[in-house]
Amino acid sequence: MNKFGKAVVKCRAVILIVSILLLIPAVFGYIHTRVNYDVLTYLPKEIETMKGQDIMIEDFGIGAFSMLMVDGMEPKDVAALKAEVEKVEHVEKVLWYDSIADISMPQSMLPDKIYKVFNSDKGTMMAVFFDEGTSSDGTMEAIGKIRGLTGKQCFLSGMSAIVTDTKELSEKETPIYVLIAVILSSIVLAVTMESFVVPVLFLLSIGIAIIYNLGSNIVFGEISYITKALAAVLQLGVTMDYSIFLMHSYEEQQAECGGDKKEAMARAISQTFSSVIGSSITTVAGFIALCFMSFTLGKDIGIVMAKGVVLGVITCVTILPSMILVCDKLIEKTKHKPLLPNINRISQRVTKHYLVYVVLFLVLLFPAIYGNNHTGVYYNLDETLPKELPCIIANEKLKADYDMNTTHILLVDSDVPSSDVGRMLKEIEKVDGVKWALGLDSLIGPAVPASMIPKSVTELLKNDKYQMVLINSIYKVASDEVNKQVDEINAVLDKYDKGAMLVGEAPLTKDLIDITDTDFKTVSFVSIGIIFVIIFILFRSISLPVILVGVIEFAIFVNMGIPFYTGTTLPFVASIVIGTIQLGATVDYAILMTTRYKRERSLGAAKYEAITIAHQASAQSIIVSALSFFAATIGVGFYSNIDMISSLCILMARGAIISMVVVVFVLPSMFMVFDKVIVKTSSGFLPKRQQKGKTIGGMVHEK
Repeated sequence: MNKFGKAVVKCRAVILIVSILLLIPAVFGYIHTRVNYDVLTYLPKEIETMKGQDIMIEDFGIGAFSMLMVDGMEPKDVAALKAEVEKVEHVEKVLWYDSIADISMPQSMLPDKIYKVFNSDKGTMMAVFFDEGTSSDGTMEAIGKIRGLTGKQCFLSGMSAIVTDTKELSEKETPIYVLIAVILSSIVLAVTMESFVVPVLFLLSIGIAIIYNLGSNIVFGEISYITKALAAVLQLGVTMDYSIFLMHSYEEQQAECGGDKKEAMARAISQTFSSVIGSSITTVAGFIALCFMSFTLGKDIGIVMAKGVVLGVITCVTILPSMILVCDKLIEKTKHKPLLPNINRISQRVTKHYLVYVVLFLVLLFPAIYGNNHTGVYYNLDETLPKELPCIIANEKLKADYDMNTTHILLVDSDVPSSDVGRMLKEIEKVDGVKWALGLDSLIGPAVPASMIPKSVTELLKNDKYQMVLINSIYKVASDEVNKQVDEINAVLDKYDKGAMLVGEAPLTKDLIDITDTDFKTVSFVSIGIIFVIIFILFRSISLPVILVGVIEFAIFVNMGIPFYTGTTLPFVASIVIGTIQLGATVDYAILMTTRYKRERSLGAAKYEAITIAHQASAQSIIVSALSFFAATIGVGFYSNIDMISSLCILMARGAIISMVVVVFVLPSMFMVFDKVIVKTSSGFLPKRQQKGKTIGGMVHEK
């Protein structure tokens, strides 16, 4: 690798020019990568609810719908507004009472059921159907135009409105996330590094890697808004270690090379690359584990972040060294003494009083596990948003004025006789929480004969394959009540039409709950398994993977258990991905200390001496790394108004600090307790003359 380092040093000017030129296609890719704001679209395509969504688009030309509520407006004005809304591009149909009867007909003459569907004491309501999916660009544009047509007395609810407001809020906040992360990271680096210029170079180098990462996402077509919002912040926090390691290595090599900075940098690049590869593999493995989720949001986050780590390594050993050499004089001029205290005394206390930390570990272990297992999560997407957003206000109004919380859509075979459909709807209306079930047969009656129903309405609700029924539920999405209601409705459907499908936000969210519960177990198992194997290969040890993974898992349990004891409910995504991210991103701390511990033991140092030296040599780097990760995420966590992003960032920030504390105090204590076991079950922990004939896991290891 020394040849590679020398090549980088020699071509530093070319590298910087090429890196700047590559920003052009990267920025183009970033601008043209579509962002998906509907997490429900990441459910598996083969489940029934997702198939039902496709049928609605293909057979009915309807991909999404919203409820438009109008207060204090005369019927003729409402009819005029309806006509204007129907002209909006991507609005397929608007259903109101004048869709089935002339506006001159008094509303009191309508069937009581139909009158109650469209009216309340405060106003009236119409159903707006769109010709594209919930999160499509066309639907979101239509939502914006409808809001432009209507005044303050009109309210637009539904998933499409939620997605639209999420987009607007996310686009407004995301640039500020990056700014906050950069400012706080700069402060930490300025305090912990020896030059005020070095943090700027670090951030420029990592910033280039982030732009490359975000720009290359164009190959996927689109990414989720969560991935977009977190990618820059998370990449900054995760890959900062590599830059710090390069700089420390460069400073050490300058002393060895007698001031020859080019040779020092070449050696530093070689040393950094070798060290960072092992570190980055565990981080990449953590992100890759997310790809094993059936809920493909995990794959979306995992691939983008794994790619970001790889790009971070590449820029760290190419662009950053070039920047440092070019700005060398400026670095020298702005040098200052680091403000971090000397931790040698702490290292001696940790190894001397190791039993105290072992006892604390045991005392906290079971409460941490209990809290982790009982932390509450929520799945209702509108709970992640501020209450003052238009969509949240509209949803609350829908509940208050019309006693509606969510609407299911039922797709029934069009060949099912009307008499059976009628009986089925009556049974459905008896299910707890169902306020009404409205289909074509519901509209036809003595006051409204079939001949009076316009063809457009008939085609909206029935075609040659399916007939569509709207079911109003008073229960909230993702609640136990609505999930039970969905099961009971499906049981009724099976009696009349085995192929019938119940779709909508509530059935989709129920599937989300079932799928992500399985995904959590899968991701945890895969991430632990992959990192266990990596540590086993890295140290050729049976005991160390158990100790290192166990220590970081303890930190994860503490982190995820805190919300239980503080009464905080987390968004479902946080509970699934945070453990994997924390394990992959912070197990490096444990590997760094273990590597030095192994080195000292192999050089003949006794247990106490080896662990103390390992702690002194690595603790400061671990602290700086953890503080950098903390700084990159904590500000975003407190600033963001989107709880899904805020919760993830706070958990990551807190997780970095908890992992740091555990690795600095608990891990060396574990080494003190299990040193004999580690030496006997690991390769390379004794001087070579003592290695011959040593048994590793029952197999003889030769020198």
